Formats: sequence, structure tokens, C-alpha cells
Amino acid sequence: MNTLAKNSPVQLAFAGLFIALGVLLPIPFHIAGIAGSIFLPMHIPVLLAGFYLGGLYGLCIGMITPLISHLVTGMPPLSPIPMLPIMIMELGTYGLLAGLLYNKSRGALISLIGSMIGGRLVAGLMVWLLITVFGFQQLDYPMAYLSGAVVTGLPGIGLQLFLIPLIINRLESK
Repeated sequence: MNTLAKNSPVQLAFAGLFIALGVLLPIPFHIAGIAGSIFLPMHIPVLLAGFYLGGLYGLCIGMITPLISHLVTGMPPLSPIPMLPIMIMELGTYGLLAGLLYNKSRGALISLIGSMIGGRLVAGLMVWLLITVFGFQQLDYPMAYLSGAVVTGLPGIGLQLFLIPLIINRLESK
């Protein structure tokens, strides 16, 4: 899928587009009072970036997008629950794994599922670190956090499982 020349201006432009989409897509959800944790709108551009631009770009876009979003909109928050560092690592992992797994397998759905599992495992690790190393007692323990995130995010997970392979397969056919 990654047919763009490495580090070309076109690749950099697409990286900027994916970051902008990752910052802008959650805004209507927040305005409508729908938590981003339900539909996971920031995840879609990051995952697509990994598929389209490769793992390294996916990693960078996944880590930069929540940081820029926080600076511009205040979301994801740093308090009372420090979601920003969790999402930086989670989305970075999504982007990295989407690119690496897709490059190895060429199967969009399998790569997507692997990326989603890997990203959530890293989120659980971040929760554990924030609790044990930094003392953030307002966080649920990692397994409770992960199960809550998956259950709450089921609409977004379903949307990702439907939409992302559709987009990737459409781009491949061109």
C-alpha cells in the first residue's frame, strides 16, 4: 500500500493531513456531548496513516496527534485522569503496528485487529506505570481500565473494523 516515495513532500503532506484529521474529527463529538471514548474518532486517521504511510510515520502521527489535540482543544485531558500520556503511547502503537503488520501480511483486517490489540495492551501498560510509578490512584487497575475501554469503545471498534478495511481495499484497487 505504501507506494509513496520515502520522505517525499507528498508523504509529509499526507502526514499533516492525517494529523489534522485526528485533531478535527473528535471536535464534533465533543461539541455534541458524545465522549470520544465511544466512537474513537482520533484512532481512525492514525490507523489509516500507519497503513498508508508505513509504521514509522504511523508511530509519529499516533504520538503527535493527541499532543496537538490536547494543546488546541484540551482533549485528551491531563487531569483528573491523565489520558494524554496513555493515548500518546496507545495511538503511537496503533500507527506503528498498522504499518508493520500490513507490510508483512497485506491483510487489512488482520493487521487492524493486531494493531488494535497491541495498542490496547500498551495502554494497559501505561495505566500500570501511571499507577505504580507515578501514584495516579484515580485510574482503574489495568485490566479494569482495558475492559472498560473496550466495552465503552465498542461502537468505535465496530466502526474501525468496518470502515478501515473498506478504505484500505478501495485504495489498493486504484
